[in-house]
Amino acid sequence: MLAGVAVCAPAIAGPVPYPEVGTENPVTYTFTAQASGPLIAYFAGSAAGFEEEVGLLVNGVDTGVRGLNDHTSALGDSLNLGTVTAGDTLTFLDNIVSTGETWFSNPALNSDGGNHVYSTSVTANQVYAGSPAGTYVAFEDEDFTSGSDLNYFDSTFIFTNASIVSSVPEISTWAMMIAGFAGLGFAAHRRGRRAAPAFI
Repeated sequence: MLAGVAVCAPAIAGPVPYPEVGTENPVTYTFTAQASGPLIAYFAGSAAGFEEEVGLLVNGVDTGVRGLNDHTSALGDSLNLGTVTAGDTLTFLDNIVSTGETWFSNPALNSDGGNHVYSTSVTANQVYAGSPAGTYVAFEDEDFTSGSDLNYFDSTFIFTNASIVSSVPEISTWAMMIAGFAGLGFAAHRRGRRAAPAFI
């Protein structure tokens, strides 16, 4: 009989956990409207101390709609962020009511230059019971220059009528990947040279 044995499971940051908690997400995303019509956001949870609300830029223009406050919204509450046209470029934003900061899904718009979102496509019921299929976006709400836990679970949403059209590693990630491929190629080349038979 086993007594006093504790089993420790890894902590899960959110319903769709960011896999590299503690490090900045190296993948940046581009989002687009799938069809003409309303773009709906569903609140998917939060672990933030700050009070936050979601918003949207369509083709770089702010719709002005804010809502789904992370301190007062219930799981599954929804907000119509406005009407979009198929192919519109979408930029999601996290308005930090507590500090006045705003973080965007496009890192180029962020004052600290950091990537403040983690995103993935989700199926119905994947995030919570009754959740819709769509695009899951999780925000990191702290300025990277002053310290952040980088858990990407400060304010999370599912957006319907939105899709990830591309997810691109940042330049530093590309550089590491290229260096890795070059190293593999060099190793294979050296191995091939050693194995070549010597002809006299």
